[in-house]
Amino acid sequence: MPTLPASLPRSTTPTPPTIPTPPTIPTATAPGEAFALLATPLGHMRFRASSRGLTHALFVDESPVITTGRPGDAQHTPACEAAAAHVRGAAEQVAAYFAGTRREFTLALAPMGTPFQHTVWDALLTIPYGTTCSYGELARRLGDPGASRAVGLANARNPLAILVPCHRVLNAAGGVHGYAGGVWRKSFLLELEQGRAGLFAV
Repeated sequence: MPTLPASLPRSTTPTPPTIPTPPTIPTATAPGEAFALLATPLGHMRFRASSRGLTHALFVDESPVITTGRPGDAQHTPACEAAAAHVRGAAEQVAAYFAGTRREFTLALAPMGTPFQHTVWDALLTIPYGTTCSYGELARRLGDPGASRAVGLANARNPLAILVPCHRVLNAAGGVHGYAGGVWRKSFLLELEQGRAGLFAV
């Protein structure tokens, strides 16, 4: 099975886990875009994609608005159909991840970010399931040992939670720190991947 690409495409513009419920029907949000919601053990995740691939995969803390009804004509363009396929695939694969049946993702990714952010996100893709590294170690891998703070900021800007595994980066003392989705979610994900409940205290 192929793994995620070694490099993300650049933008041209500056408890045991339970099996999640199926995602909602992908819904068009703009020409050539689609989104889907997935219920997970950590709350809902919202996936958004363009025709090129996934642009966002984020946890939603507020009650999500579930859109239903017959899709409009704008959703039947080739671009919208491609975007819908991307979010559907993301929701299915993340559901399998939480169910314990998937460790790698085979998805097209198209996040928006600066060149440095993309460099950091590319490096995150090389951290294997069930392992961790520090911000300093990640900076050293990028050839700039003094850039741990900048690496941390790029981590915080990662728009593809779980798919680009910023949750696998710890502070210098090996502690859980700094996760946009909430430190408690980061602890859960690390424990899920290492199969050891209570290993990472919040």
